[in-house]
Amino acid sequence: MKVRIEPSGHEFDTAPGETLLEAAVREGFHLPYSCRNGACGTCKGRIVSGTVTHQPYEAKALSEAEKAAGLALLCRALPDGPVVIEAREIGVAKGIIIKTLPCRVTRMEKLAPDVMRLFLKLPQNERLQYMAGQYIDILLKDGRRRGFSIANSPGADEFLELHIRHVPGGLFSGHVFNTMQERALLRFEGPLGTFFLRDDSDKPVILMAAGTGFAPIKAIVEQSMTAGTKRPLYLYWGARTRADLYLHDLALGWAAAHAHIRYTPVLSRPDPGDRWEGRTGYVQEAIGADWPDLSGFEVYGSGPPRMIEAAKSVLASKGLPEDAFFYDAFEYAKDPVTSS
Repeated sequence: MKVRIEPSGHEFDTAPGETLLEAAVREGFHLPYSCRNGACGTCKGRIVSGTVTHQPYEAKALSEAEKAAGLALLCRALPDGPVVIEAREIGVAKGIIIKTLPCRVTRMEKLAPDVMRLFLKLPQNERLQYMAGQYIDILLKDGRRRGFSIANSPGADEFLELHIRHVPGGLFSGHVFNTMQERALLRFEGPLGTFFLRDDSDKPVILMAAGTGFAPIKAIVEQSMTAGTKRPLYLYWGARTRADLYLHDLALGWAAAHAHIRYTPVLSRPDPGDRWEGRTGYVQEAIGADWPDLSGFEVYGSGPPRMIEAAKSVLASKGLPEDAFFYDAFEYAKDPVTSS
């Protein structure tokens, strides 16, 4: 089916059973997206002409009112015929190609009782070009995928670094924590996603992470330091307990060494043994309390969809423009989605 993107006028064809987003990514057109399974709403676009049929998605990602107004989730939308969509295209560095590659687990490091850091080595003479903040999909033998953000900057790509949280009953995370050994072989596809720092702005940046949402934020901060940029970065990392701030000292070191970086950790449920004297509550509320006027900022958030949704209203109430909030929403374990 023929698809045209407005206002750019770019055109591409979809294959049978292929969603609008899948076809656009395959053809090299960079539309906003994150989860690719109908949970986060990042890929929302408008159907200008033609009709689409939606695969199952989560109701919170696309309301009935939005659907009636002509909006669609491009990651779940199958064209019924020729379609014209209205969507914002994102410029990315030239030469970034999505690849499927093998890799070897060269090192495993437990950062917290339920967080494992993996270092993946690509085949000799292979290199993955990516933007700090993007992710890869680990390809499982049964055809399923598990997405993980790349936690190191593109300038330090001898290995790909992943932060994996152990999900009770999780197929892949259970394998990582219980049976995986160093030198294990994996396959992945990437880089994926449109969560990366927009370099066409000099606005100060608030980086908001929850849990292992710290991984892509880490890559963005490290890339900023490598590039020598002085754009102000205000990092807020939300977690339940002190142990969940699994690279707390690293973030403290960034702030100590770089005047343009500030770091604020926030715990929602500190253990009594933590003896925590820092900020408490939810990370998005801490940002709202610190910044009564966000009209001149950009905010980049990475964490579960419930945190992203809560942040949207808090940030909007402080004047943040809708198009200045960029986010990577993920679920640690993907349950079957409801049909809509």
